[in-house]
Amino acid sequence: MIVITTHGKPGTAMVGWKTQLSSAEIEGVVDYIRKTFMIVILDPRLQKGKAIYAQNCIACHGAQGQGSNLPIGGSLPARDLASPQARAELTRERMISSVTSGRPGTAMAGFGGRLSGPDIEAVVDYVRSALMVPQTDISGTDAHAGRVAGSRAPLPKASKPSGADMKQPMPNGLKGDPVAGGRFYMANCATCHGVTGDGKGPRAYFINPKPRNFLEPGFISAFNRPAVYAATATGRLGTEMPAWNKVLSEQEIANVSEFVFRRFILPGQKSAKTK
Repeated sequence: MIVITTHGKPGTAMVGWKTQLSSAEIEGVVDYIRKTFMIVILDPRLQKGKAIYAQNCIACHGAQGQGSNLPIGGSLPARDLASPQARAELTRERMISSVTSGRPGTAMAGFGGRLSGPDIEAVVDYVRSALMVPQTDISGTDAHAGRVAGSRAPLPKASKPSGADMKQPMPNGLKGDPVAGGRFYMANCATCHGVTGDGKGPRAYFINPKPRNFLEPGFISAFNRPAVYAATATGRLGTEMPAWNKVLSEQEIANVSEFVFRRFILPGQKSAKTK
């Protein structure tokens, strides 16, 4: 993965990042990917826990640990293991105890008579590693709290197709720094969106659907600061546009959003008014 990130992979859209990232930064992002997204694949014990979960737990708690809104067998609904409350309350020890002995007054039965101690630990560790992490819905916001992971306030809703209020400020009281945002854009976004924002960066040829063209009249009329911030933070499902809130702070997202807004949207608005 380090070699591919450094030099790219011929015949694919994966370009090399050696001119944009240091060796330490490349190692850091590879380690982040492996620890965050590949943990179950890389750990045979968690693979076993996943299989145990599928055989014993998925019917009530769901494939993503989301639980059930309906009572089960006259008892309380199955717990949403992916909720912020569960992440805050459920320690590993408590979960092992619940899986072993059950939870009185709920439909949670004890599995101590069916599963060995190591198997119970494996399924608990799988749930904690793969399911009890902030999950995002299609818009990229926290599916339970309606917030971006790590954010203090909800993201703005997407602007209407036309007539967006271009005077609206960034969410959460943020003030974007376009200079810092420009440096980030040129180092990370221009490869897809292009230096001029036309969606024709060097990687665009390999990408389908194509990167967003910031110069399109429809984009210029619809995307104000909150909309650009939301799109940058949450990404776009089904495209190569990532959710940058996974790796950037709110301020960093505001910075690059402010750059995009000032460099491409405001000039486009002025140009449209003079025609």
